[in-house]
Amino acid sequence: MLVTEESGALVLPGATIVLRWTADEVLRPVREPAGADGAFSLCVPGDARAATLWAEFGDDSSEEAVVAFEPGTAHEVHLRVLFGDAEPGRIVGRVLDATTEDPVATATLSLTGRPAQVQSDRQGRFALTGVAAGSHLLEVERIGYASLRYEVTVVRGLSTELQVGLVPAPVQMEPLVVTASRPRRLEINGFYDRKYFGELLGGGTYFTLEDIDRRRPVRVSHMLADAPGIRLRCPGSGFRDCWVESSRASGGFTPGGCELSAYLDGSPIPVRELDSLVLPVEVGGIEVYQGPGELPPEFGGYDARCGAVVIWTK
Repeated sequence: MLVTEESGALVLPGATIVLRWTADEVLRPVREPAGADGAFSLCVPGDARAATLWAEFGDDSSEEAVVAFEPGTAHEVHLRVLFGDAEPGRIVGRVLDATTEDPVATATLSLTGRPAQVQSDRQGRFALTGVAAGSHLLEVERIGYASLRYEVTVVRGLSTELQVGLVPAPVQMEPLVVTASRPRRLEINGFYDRKYFGELLGGGTYFTLEDIDRRRPVRVSHMLADAPGIRLRCPGSGFRDCWVESSRASGGFTPGGCELSAYLDGSPIPVRELDSLVLPVEVGGIEVYQGPGELPPEFGGYDARCGAVVIWTK
């Protein structure tokens, strides 16, 4: 005889078997525990004609089964405990690369006939909750890997844990080539290194050749005015003879503005003469620093308290 939960997929070790013997004279109740494998066996008394039996597990029980005995015959009984108040089951686990055993993120997991989908996280973990007890077909898909379909049995009120190994598969795609041109002068003078770490740490504003071509400014100062915290100062009418200044000084906001230091290809120049010394079509990259806290050491100094603008030609 065997005791399992309702689906039959999970045995219930230690479940209590309750029997009531029907004999010629008296009714004999018996309570016996199932073994570690959910199985149990009993020898039938000689005068027993039949037995009513059921299994109990915690507050839940199976339906009653009635067995009529015949001399010399073994009877097999499968008792299924019904968990009436338990929650639905769930499927949890991880998705790994079957070759490297590295976690696979953003793999899509779903059950056939169930619209809800989940994705694995950066550690490859996933959880499908509220799954009805019984057998389900689990589907796992991720670009770059062969799709996987696996039949899994879910037990009511319990978690079924899986470790899914996806096999890498070649993906048919059109050839894709991305090219980028870097002006030699900017490469040698560290523009791209400063841009990378500046954007990573939140210091400075950087304009590349692509930014300048897209903006197509009439004068270099017009491009600089697009940087946060920088404003354009034009003493005359229109936008001629302008220069840029920072709205912040070392002591905080300055209503009158704070004049930036300026460099052209690494050499200091007067910021008010910037537009007369270089045209937008000659510029390959621009760096703008609002204050001394953002400035790289090579562009610092006593006169850089308001920040600096660094222009690199092509």
